[in-house]
Amino acid sequence: MRNIEKLAATLAGQGITAHTGVPLSEKCTFRIGGAADLFVQPCSEDEIAQVFTLAHEHDVPLLVLGRGSNVLFADSGYRGAVLHLGKQYSRIWRQDGHIICESGASLSELCEFAEKNGLAGLEFAHGIPGTVGGALFMNAGAYGGQVSDVIHSARFIDERGQATELNPEQMALDYRHSAFMGMRGAITRATFRLAPGDPAQIRAKMDGFMQRRREKQPLEHPSAGSTFKRPPGNYASALIDDCGLKGLKIGGAAVSEKHAGFVINTGGATAKDVLAVIAAVQQTVREKTGYELECEVKTIDGN
Repeated sequence: MRNIEKLAATLAGQGITAHTGVPLSEKCTFRIGGAADLFVQPCSEDEIAQVFTLAHEHDVPLLVLGRGSNVLFADSGYRGAVLHLGKQYSRIWRQDGHIICESGASLSELCEFAEKNGLAGLEFAHGIPGTVGGALFMNAGAYGGQVSDVIHSARFIDERGQATELNPEQMALDYRHSAFMGMRGAITRATFRLAPGDPAQIRAKMDGFMQRRREKQPLEHPSAGSTFKRPPGNYASALIDDCGLKGLKIGGAAVSEKHAGFVINTGGATAKDVLAVIAAVQQTVREKTGYELECEVKTIDGN
């Protein structure tokens, strides 16, 4: 705890916003999780680099967080510092026919910007509840599109505060995977290559995808989105449904009745409840179908 206090004091001296004891349940879409020892909100790439450098010097674990739409925090919280990239770091602009945005920008904001500028290719991402950085980190996708289809380059700051520019080949983007998953640091900026398009057609496509989300997904309940990766040759939701697991409930967590691929927080769910439901689903699907369902949600240990 002593190191956390020293880091907090150093960050304050640098003018970087940091708060202690922030409930992580307020910072993720599952609405689950205890408090973080320190919650840091840098406003520039230079500040992000400083946070990494100082956390390394003070030997404090550092977790990078966007909107928290694909994570499950421990009930005990996080023993370390959380570097949050959100509204305070979310500028989007157009340059040389590309769209450039800071990693804290939401995907919806990025899609709206593209539509207003008559640039097509990001419609699939409208409504995905995450930030640009998080979407690139996991190569997010939906409705036949994914980030790897439109990414041009990205900037990354490593754990020692050094910045690097990466091209798509270096990112090694695959289904819900990227090279960033094996790197310690943070995506700070992404550049997208898009095609000219009619804003009205782009808007119609975006609205159509959003309507499909509302009709088929349990958006009325807190969740981390699709809980399981799609297994080769099948669909997680179909397998779970065929096993009669819709509505399975443990504590406050349950398999959604609306979409079997979602584990939801029905109210007051703990991380322990969610993990118990996930484990029960995986075991039943394995025993009845032979398929191994891989969890897509990243679990953050409190220690």
